[in-house]
Amino acid sequence: MPQQQDVELMDRGQPVIPQKADEVVLDAFRRWGYLEANLDPLGFLRPQPHPELQGDSDAARQARAWYCGSLGVEFMHIPDPERRRWVQERMEAPAPPIDPQAVFERLLRAETFEVVLHGRYPGSKRFSLEGVTALIPLLDEVLETAAARGLREALIGMSHRGRLNVMVHIVGRPVRDVYAGFEDPDPKSVLGSGDVKYHMGATGTYRTRAGVELRVKLVSNPSHLEAVYPVALGRTRARQTREGKGARQRVMPIVLHGDAAFAGQGITAEALNLADLPGYTVGGAVHIVVNNLLGFTTPDRELHASPFATDVAHRLMVPIFHVNGEDLEAVVRAARLATEFRYTFGTDAVIDMIGYRRHGHSEVDDPTITQPLMYKAIKSHPPLWEIHARRAGIEPGDAPARVREEYSRAQEEASQLEARVPLAQLPDYWSPYHGGCHDKKDEIDTGVPLETLRELTAKLTSWPDDFHVHPKVRKLLEQRAAMVEGRHRLDYGMAESLAFATLLIEGHPVRLTGQDSERGTFNQRHAVLIDVETERKYMPLGHLAPNQGACEIYNSTLSEAAILGFEYGYSRDYPEALVLWEAQFGDFANNAQVIIDQFLSAGEDKWGLLSGLVLLLPHGYEGQGPEHSSARIERFLQLAAEDNLQLCQPSTAAQYFHLLRRQALRKWRKPLVVFTPKSMLRHPASSSPIEELTRGRFRTVLGDEQAAPGARRVLVASGKILHELRAESERRGDTATAIIGLEQLYPFPTTPLSAALGRYPEAREVVWVQEEPKNNGAHFYVVPRLRAIVRHPRVRSVKRRASASPATGSGKAHLLEQQALLALAFTSSGEPED
Repeated sequence: MPQQQDVELMDRGQPVIPQKADEVVLDAFRRWGYLEANLDPLGFLRPQPHPELQGDSDAARQARAWYCGSLGVEFMHIPDPERRRWVQERMEAPAPPIDPQAVFERLLRAETFEVVLHGRYPGSKRFSLEGVTALIPLLDEVLETAAARGLREALIGMSHRGRLNVMVHIVGRPVRDVYAGFEDPDPKSVLGSGDVKYHMGATGTYRTRAGVELRVKLVSNPSHLEAVYPVALGRTRARQTREGKGARQRVMPIVLHGDAAFAGQGITAEALNLADLPGYTVGGAVHIVVNNLLGFTTPDRELHASPFATDVAHRLMVPIFHVNGEDLEAVVRAARLATEFRYTFGTDAVIDMIGYRRHGHSEVDDPTITQPLMYKAIKSHPPLWEIHARRAGIEPGDAPARVREEYSRAQEEASQLEARVPLAQLPDYWSPYHGGCHDKKDEIDTGVPLETLRELTAKLTSWPDDFHVHPKVRKLLEQRAAMVEGRHRLDYGMAESLAFATLLIEGHPVRLTGQDSERGTFNQRHAVLIDVETERKYMPLGHLAPNQGACEIYNSTLSEAAILGFEYGYSRDYPEALVLWEAQFGDFANNAQVIIDQFLSAGEDKWGLLSGLVLLLPHGYEGQGPEHSSARIERFLQLAAEDNLQLCQPSTAAQYFHLLRRQALRKWRKPLVVFTPKSMLRHPASSSPIEELTRGRFRTVLGDEQAAPGARRVLVASGKILHELRAESERRGDTATAIIGLEQLYPFPTTPLSAALGRYPEAREVVWVQEEPKNNGAHFYVVPRLRAIVRHPRVRSVKRRASASPATGSGKAHLLEQQALLALAFTSSGEPED
């Protein structure tokens, strides 16, 4: 800085602080200046005076110009001095110029798009961008800046506000095609949509001023606002993994948020926490909070206790740029700064762009009822393109009429279309896979030669010479080696490890995440070994063969919703990989219910999007209480329709092995929910001989090979209770009862179950047995289907009584209940069940 006492003028007439200026004053403005920034175009969010920002010295005046104008920044919470210095230097440097004419054209088009929609389709929901149309030039600058740093593909996650506008002006979809969504085409058309137009995804090309073509993907999203955030991250991570070295420069997520949702929805905090974690980082996302200072009818002062909606982002070491959405120079500058920060430090950056919402929440709503003063001001407030033109000295001329005519003509063309035009195209790597209804031709054999299993076991049970394995883990690995040699039967842990290993050497990537998943909640996996002297990690699955598939196994954060959303997103862009998410206990999956309901179960039907994601949900009644017993099978069965899901509960290690391989190898791509065991993970009854891995496939129904054809009673069960029934039968010396295992609950295996039941023509009753209460589990689903198959014998069920809680909290009560279930299963009832 200059040495003289007087303020010296820099380029473009902007003064700087002399070296001897009051650093205390300057530091205060760096820390608190954003509080006094002029951020709200309507003036409702007033600057917040701060006692440390008083004074009128040269230093204070200059610092105020830097930090209290239309652009304010929070960055002094960042502990890294290099990051703070980076922001400081750029905020205290002259602002780069913008092209006001280009910005004018973009604002005019964004606004006209909405005006034509409003006039041609009155009463239709569209979630207009009017009031925050500066989003379009903001996104322009993000993409321009990123393209100069190597970007070639952007994934945009956003909710419905402004989504249609972004489809046209950023993704590059023709105006006609978007307008066509309002024309209600023939619902029989294969080009029709399974969701409302402002939830649909889109793909297209964005051309920068330098002629660089960027692939842009707008991620499909339900009305659950922030739910798309981790999904967009997961899709980005998958795309980066596919691209390989340097991919974080070439592929970047841009996540748009509403102010109310960013502050209020917990999944935001969960997803922000992933930013710099090795298993989840994408090299940074650019976050844009499109801030209306309003959530539906609720004002900002009732939406968050802290001053700004973005305060949740303080958990990250990143800057938060607050910008007035009607100062286009400031908006473009914020976009450039945030994007450059992302590329410089490989982490997130946040922009809080403040504007307003011209209409009600969904255009059909009357906002003057709840915000009369705000909407009185909005009514007389000119559109942004007019404000910008006046400030920049631009004469609009015939441009408004010309653009309106262009968009009106597009609307006329849309009205002539016989069906909607698809807005998105799947990447080529999806071409081998398909959804729809299940077909027998999708089934494949999944056995692996014994010699291959032995060779892989040698790799899975070894480690580097300088690596120090825990004695207990060493013993476990020795036992696993003995399993493959035939000296012990395989448990679930070894069966899973071999399933992963065989897929990896066949070229299929494997990704598994979840809470404590490296070791496994129940000490069953140990996929990642820990050196007891250095805590260095070693993953045998990553060292099987030179050209094997990539293997990623990570402990996740203590989150369900964000992690499951991330892995769903990952599976969307890596269909050839086996992608798994494991809950610590299946009971905790309901923390991610939005992802399960809106994406996993309905994504294909709503958006035509497939996923092969696997959910591993530990399930079983073992006296551990209401929160450690049930993965809520009944909820998944309620979601099951049109072959949208696979719901399985494999009762042996070999079945688990074949199920995992089936999921990866067949081309029918559907989410798979596996209700995995807990106490049965190492139980002899559920273990398997190594030979069962070398032949056959996953069997949806397990018949009773020991029962005589003259059995008078047939018990049908799934999961742990199946083994308990067999043990009880043996204890009783019962020879008149057959026990059938239902390994797949959905799609329901009618044909194989009918065949299994048909082996016992003399049976007088068929009994469905479950551990869960009557209003839980598969009772409501299985019993009617058994009745449809078995028409003459009585069909009844044994289960716990209906209960508001899934399980008792008393271990003794649990044992008594379990004994009663087993006794009732082997006792004939006088009447069939109602």
